[in-house]
Amino acid sequence: MYPTNLLQTSTKVVLASVLMLTLSGCPFDDDDDNDTVEVPVMPMPEPEPMEYSYMIEVVNLTNAQPMSPIAVTLHADATLWTIGEPASSALEILAEGGDNTDFLAQEPIIASGSSEGVLMPGNMTSVEVSTTDEMATHFSVATMLVNTNDAFSGLTGVDLSSMDVDSSMSWTLGTYDAGTEANTETAGTIPGPADGGTGYSDVRDDVDFVAMHPGVVSMNDGLTSSVLTQAHRFDNPTLKLTITRTK
Repeated sequence: MYPTNLLQTSTKVVLASVLMLTLSGCPFDDDDDNDTVEVPVMPMPEPEPMEYSYMIEVVNLTNAQPMSPIAVTLHADATLWTIGEPASSALEILAEGGDNTDFLAQEPIIASGSSEGVLMPGNMTSVEVSTTDEMATHFSVATMLVNTNDAFSGLTGVDLSSMDVDSSMSWTLGTYDAGTEANTETAGTIPGPADGGTGYSDVRDDVDFVAMHPGVVSMNDGLTSSVLTQAHRFDNPTLKLTITRTK
C-alpha cells in the first residue's frame, strides 16, 4: 500500500502534466490586433416626417348667395391677392365663374383641397388639408358669391406657424370685388341661380384691381335692369371660417 499523501502528490503531478499538454496543443496568439472584433455600424433610421393637418369649416352667412366650392390652400409666406392690385387670372376665373381649378394649381401652393358642390345659405361645409412640407406655413381660402358678377369671399396669407395641435382660429369674412367684370347685375351676366347666365370671360371691363365689394343694388332699389333682389345683398359678413390644427 502506498501512503495516501504520496498518491495525492502523484495525482496532482499527472493533472498538471495533462493541463500543460492540453494548453501546449491549443494555438494561442496573444497579439492584441487579432483579438479585435469588428462590430458593424448600423445607420440611424430616418426620422418620420411631421404631418401638418388642418380642418377648415366654413358657414355661409348670407340670405340668398350660394357659394362656389370652397378652395383651401397651404403655401409659404405669400398672398394670393392684394387690395388695390389686379387679380390673377386664376382668381378672375374663380370670382367670375366659381371654378377653383386654376386657383388651386397656382405655383406658390404646396397643398390644397376643395369642398364638394355649392355651399347654400345657412349651411356649413368642411375641408381637410394635410402636408409634410414644413414650408407650408400659411393658408388662403376663396369662394365666389355666385349670384354676382365677380364677388368673392375668403382670406389670404394667414400665418399658421405658431398653431398647436387642437388649437383653432376663427374669422367672420366680408366680400371682395375682383374688379375684372363690371357689376351690371344684368340678365346673362350672373352665373348663379338668380340668372343662370355666363360665368368667366377673359375680357376685363371693370377697374382691374381687387377691392372691398360695394354690394349689389338690386331691382328693389331701382336698378330696373338687375336680375337681383334685396335677398341677394351681402352688407353683413359673408362667411364664418374656422381652422383647427388636427395633427
